[in-house]
Amino acid sequence: MDCFKYHFDEETEILYKYYYGPITVKEIYSSWDYAIEYNLIPQETRGIILDYTKAHFNFPIKEHGRIAEYYRDHIDVFRNQRIAILTQSDRDVIVPTLVELKDDGYSSRPFFTLNAAISWVLGSK
Repeated sequence: MDCFKYHFDEETEILYKYYYGPITVKEIYSSWDYAIEYNLIPQETRGIILDYTKAHFNFPIKEHGRIAEYYRDHIDVFRNQRIAILTQSDRDVIVPTLVELKDDGYSSRPFFTLNAAISWVLGSK
């Protein structure tokens, strides 16, 4: 089974990306590369929700900067996007919190509930 899957909700125009199991930075990169290559991020996307509730980060916390670098290196895809990171683990919320500090051209924020993530993503930009 893949460690990720995508779903675009046409009603809200939110792209959902679900992760499963232990996730490395390389898997984060390759899953986005896959989405870009196969045009899985529709032009009308209003925001992105990354669901890590069935996954966990399997890399040193100090590597968080590489995630922000990826978004900046692909700013043509992520420009002005709101990226909500949904997690259930106190340990795993550290990574998106640190990535948020490096946001540049996009916005990211961790959440513990789906409703809060949706509200933030759909909020006025």
